[in-house]
Amino acid sequence: MPRLSGQPCDPNNINTLGLAFVGDGVYDLIIREQLICEANRPVGDLNKLKVEIVRCQAQAETAKKIEPFLTEEEADILRRGRNAHVTHTPKSATAAQYHMATGFEALLGYLYLSDRVERIMELLELANSENNK
Repeated sequence: MPRLSGQPCDPNNINTLGLAFVGDGVYDLIIREQLICEANRPVGDLNKLKVEIVRCQAQAETAKKIEPFLTEEEADILRRGRNAHVTHTPKSATAAQYHMATGFEALLGYLYLSDRVERIMELLELANSENNK
């Protein structure tokens, strides 16, 4: 799957929080698509399910599950995102969870802007298979 805008963009020239900004939207869209394709539910129900999956704590758990499968380059992006200086932490999450979720989003943003959506899907599949163990 190619990027949606097709506009030239070098993810190596984007700061880590910028990558996380894009990754947040990418992950949200993937989860929304998966949920609507699973079953045609009322929008309120879809939103509740989506929030459970994309919330900070769940993203941090997903990041931990995929960490062993990351390439050195991917692990570096996750680490940079995790170590990025953020100005706030949501009340519903610990600072560690928020930092790990930011790293996860930065990784997704980097992969997306690198035209590597297939790799995103592969990593999410790995996380799902870890859930089913």
